[in-house]
Amino acid sequence: MPATDAEETRSKSNDFPEGGREAWLVVLGAWCALFCTFGLVSCGGTFVEYYKNGPLASYSTGTISWVISVQVFIQVSGTVLWGRLYDSYGPRWMLLLGTPVYCFGLMMTSLSVEYYQIFLSQSILSSLGSGALFNTGLTSTTSWFHSKRGTVFGIVNSGSSLSGVVLPIMLAHLFRSIGFAWTLRVLGFFFLGLGAIASATIKTRLPLKARPICLSDYVRPFQERTTALTMVGSFLYFWGMFLPLNYIIIQAQANGIALSVTPYLLSIINAMSFIGRLLWGVLSGRFGRFNCIVIANCFTGIATLALWIPGSKNTAAVIVYAMAFGFGSGDYVTVFPACMAQISPQEEIGTRIGLAQLTNAVGALTGSPLGGALISQRGDETSFLGLEVFCGVVMIASVIALGAARYTQAGFRLVKV
Repeated sequence: MPATDAEETRSKSNDFPEGGREAWLVVLGAWCALFCTFGLVSCGGTFVEYYKNGPLASYSTGTISWVISVQVFIQVSGTVLWGRLYDSYGPRWMLLLGTPVYCFGLMMTSLSVEYYQIFLSQSILSSLGSGALFNTGLTSTTSWFHSKRGTVFGIVNSGSSLSGVVLPIMLAHLFRSIGFAWTLRVLGFFFLGLGAIASATIKTRLPLKARPICLSDYVRPFQERTTALTMVGSFLYFWGMFLPLNYIIIQAQANGIALSVTPYLLSIINAMSFIGRLLWGVLSGRFGRFNCIVIANCFTGIATLALWIPGSKNTAAVIVYAMAFGFGSGDYVTVFPACMAQISPQEEIGTRIGLAQLTNAVGALTGSPLGGALISQRGDETSFLGLEVFCGVVMIASVIALGAARYTQAGFRLVKV
């Protein structure tokens, strides 16, 4: 597939190293940053299950889900600020300040027993720090790679999916063996080490030039059809993406799925996401980022409607759905930042990815509580049908918006976009 004219022009106008010791060290640091930030929020279902069966048993599932939703919102939406700071001042101070704040928030969570304490420490404090690491890891490789950007994003984002494989199993066992408090302390020290690696290896290649915050920089992207459609599509996908991550464990338990299986569902999702992020990253570099994200989102939405709804009470079907969802959603996490970088001026990539992540964060903030509200009680039986339908429909809607964004770049031509 030939590349579009716009992409060829952008590639020629920027001298990207596409490798070398410094570039790959940045990839290592970014991998560590994603492992300890987005990897943890991918385990939201583990925390929801623990809180529901433990200290917050008197609260509804929807109320508990606000803890995870606000955590995701602040971590992801903070990139609208961190992105501008990255463009102006680089990654160093963001990492040196964000890492200890993040770990301190986890330590405070370990001391929390009341709802408001958990909310303040986990949802607010830790997320303020993790947002700096998350944005830096997400943005740092864009100035070092262009033609390999899809593959590199796949490698970097595999950190969060590998974390999502390991952490749910580790947390479940540690909760039982050493308790919630010490588990969070162990996690805090572990993430402090990963943050130190990120701080030592991540650097920017471009000269830094402080730019004043200008409202037009945040308004202009919404006036560009391609960018606006891309962000609408990302919002819709994020609206549904965290529903399986946050609810699949308690849904499986409510529907009688074997207790020997339910603790591993998040790990299955993230294991397949690990494969998906690497594979979709390579495919996006070969066939086009927008082409791949449209196909993968369509696959995930169809899998949700065709597998999760009719098979929610069947162990084999739930496992197959977890595998399909993980593989499909792995593309979005890897390819979406590359899509935004592709349609953004190099000097504004941090700002624009941050703005796009803000729209994603609004979807994450409202999606899980809305999903919780759609869970209905019928006597002694809990129905997740409304949540499942909503999840599948908004994912299909994201395909329409992202397909339209692709159309604005190349029409219906079968080209690399």
